[in-house]
Amino acid sequence: MLSKAKWLVFIVYFGLFLGGCQMFHPVKEESAITNKSEVKQDKMTTKDKQLAYLKEHEQEIIDFVKSQNDKIESVQIDWSSMEVEQSGNGTPQGGDYFILLRGTFNNLDNTELTVDFYLKNKNDIPDIRNIGMTNHPMINNGSFWDIYGD
Repeated sequence: MLSKAKWLVFIVYFGLFLGGCQMFHPVKEESAITNKSEVKQDKMTTKDKQLAYLKEHEQEIIDFVKSQNDKIESVQIDWSSMEVEQSGNGTPQGGDYFILLRGTFNNLDNTELTVDFYLKNKNDIPDIRNIGMTNHPMINNGSFWDIYGD
């Protein structure tokens, strides 16, 4: 009887160990089951769709940036800077995704701004209502970057 109890305890602990290992195993993305050329083509298509949406809403993006700082008179968006990234949020799985779009303002090369669009999934098309600016518009004053307008 004691031997059966030991085996039962061993099996329970082993099951808990396997369950714990499964929790820390990274989740495979849907595209992991397709071949590399399909994944690359899908990413290009998704990025093109995301970029097209952002370009359609260029004026709204510009108006939003101007509303964040009264001293910004014009905005120059660098469309080639668009990136989709995953927020870290402090967990191994990461959090939601976001699109970063960089640019300059007031026709000054020594300026920088970043506009964010929050996404649930990396292949989602952004929504103009999910626009934000994580960082203030910045200007390089020679040897360091400073918040513009301060």
